[in-house]
Amino acid sequence: MKVIEKISIDEFDGKNYQTKLAEPFDKALITHYLHNYRNGVSKHYKKDAVKVLDNFVEYKQVEEQINIVAEDALQQLLFEVEDVPFPTPENYTFKFIDLFAGIGGFRLAMQNVGGKCVFTSEWETSAQKTYRKNFGEVPFGDITKERVKNYIPQEFDILCAGFPCQAFSIAGNQKGFADTRGTLFFDIEQIVVKHRPKVVFLENVKNLVSHDNGNTFKTIISVLEDKLGYKVFTKILNSMTHANVPQNRERIFIVAFDPNQVENFADFKFPSEIKLTKTIHDILEQGKQAENLYYKEDHAYFPELEKAMVSKDTVYQWRRVYARENKSNVCPTLTANMGTGGHNVPLIKDDFGIRKLTPKECFLFQGYPENYILPNLANSKLYMQAGNSVTTTLIERISNEIIRVL
Repeated sequence: MKVIEKISIDEFDGKNYQTKLAEPFDKALITHYLHNYRNGVSKHYKKDAVKVLDNFVEYKQVEEQINIVAEDALQQLLFEVEDVPFPTPENYTFKFIDLFAGIGGFRLAMQNVGGKCVFTSEWETSAQKTYRKNFGEVPFGDITKERVKNYIPQEFDILCAGFPCQAFSIAGNQKGFADTRGTLFFDIEQIVVKHRPKVVFLENVKNLVSHDNGNTFKTIISVLEDKLGYKVFTKILNSMTHANVPQNRERIFIVAFDPNQVENFADFKFPSEIKLTKTIHDILEQGKQAENLYYKEDHAYFPELEKAMVSKDTVYQWRRVYARENKSNVCPTLTANMGTGGHNVPLIKDDFGIRKLTPKECFLFQGYPENYILPNLANSKLYMQAGNSVTTTLIERISNEIIRVL
């Protein structure tokens, strides 16, 4: 009887194997290949992925004296990327890429409306772990690197990016266009020039609109419209008013259509406001939570917290020296730094005391489903991931409008 040894993608992280790595993104290559194994996109990754697989099998045979062949390894790894909470829809109707992917808020939304992700990129290693747990795929790393960009398949319909906004260095106007070099938007611009997707779908902080007296935002719109020829729609939307999520979170959304590929682009409209029917109690976990989430009576801030936090029906926010109540009885904007430094920390009063939100509650306040997996990471990492994420249910409503036009 033939015994098939058990192998796993996790082994690519092993120190012994790391010394044998052929490529710095072996896991990304093999998981992207396996994810597309049953459709035409796989041929784009096949050559390099087969090298990775052969290298891995040879390592197992020689270094660990394990008798396994490439075909067995392929079948085991294939099961591993497909047996996940949010697999690719079988009957997808369009393809998209997920840049600055974080923990997959765009991907979740796009898959829910029938999309197939053909490439994903995220450089932060903890976010990569959360992404892999839920989608079975390891994102490629730094999208500013040309080698990473070269792994993007030539054809896809929608480019999604919740890109970070650093200051734009405007080095004079060249032919009337502001220079975006040195910024992450420049990398998006390069990808759009090369691949010409039908739609570019971007999300950013509300302050992008006013940054540098509005020049940064004007630069982005100018590049998309005047330089690249896209038709652009922009709007600031709030998760509280447009996604039935009890979090006060305003973000700027940019949707740009290539008029040569999408004739009826003018039919696009951002989703309209909907009634907020959910309260924080639809999200907060019942019963006593982990002891380390509660403030003890001997904590320096406890007297101030006890005095300020009187209601169990809202989420407060610790602002360095005082607790601020959210008057709308919803969660204040979740931020990336809420797990560190004692600032912008969302707090609630429950039957057992005053505590921080759990990481799971933060993910739920971003529209993630109950069965979304949080890996075994430090709470500070999970808080950062939730704060950096998009509200995925709001992305889904906008995606529906995009697909209606397509």
